Parts: sequence; C-alpha cells; structure tokens
Amino acid sequence: MTFREKGDDIIGFSCQGHAGYAPEGSDIVCAAVSCLTETCVNALESVAGVRAEVRIGDGSMDVLLPGDAGHDAQVIMKSLRQGLRDVAEEYPRYLRLTEKQ
Repeated sequence: MTFREKGDDIIGFSCQGHAGYAPEGSDIVCAAVSCLTETCVNALESVAGVRAEVRIGDGSMDVLLPGDAGHDAQVIMKSLRQGLRDVAEEYPRYLRLTEKQ
C-alpha cells in the first residue's frame, strides 16, 4: 500500500497484490484492507462530496483525489491511513505501507 502525499495532504493511494496471510477468500488481512479502502472511496463521495479517480484491476486499486478535495476528504484519507497502520502493526509480514511525496 502506497500513499501519495503533497505536503501534509494525502492526494491518493495505491494498493496491489494479495496479503498471503491465508488462502484467497479466507484472508483476514486482505479483507481488512479491502473493507478500509472501499469504505474510504465510498465515504469520499457520500460524506465529503468528492469524486475521486478510481482504477480497479485484478488485486489492485489506485485512487487519486481531485485538487480541490478539501478538509473532509483529508480526514477520510488520514483515517484510512491510520486504519491501515493499525492492521500493518498487527500483521507486519503481510501488509507494508509506504508514503511518497
């Protein structure tokens, strides 16, 4: 999982691959990441009123915020990052987070 940042703002994220904690369909790490990222994208639209650019592939998701996303979008993105940090702390062998400026 990679977060793209500009200054203090998160402008997007990318996640790729499967965690490998358990077989596909039984992997709680993948399920946690999927739940957090899908909820983030849905909340950006329904709570913050932001339509992010979303690309979904086989085992991947790329999300990019528009330039005028605003404060609510940042709260949602930072909540996602915190949730994923919590999962990565619990399962460090199966989830790696990076941040790029």
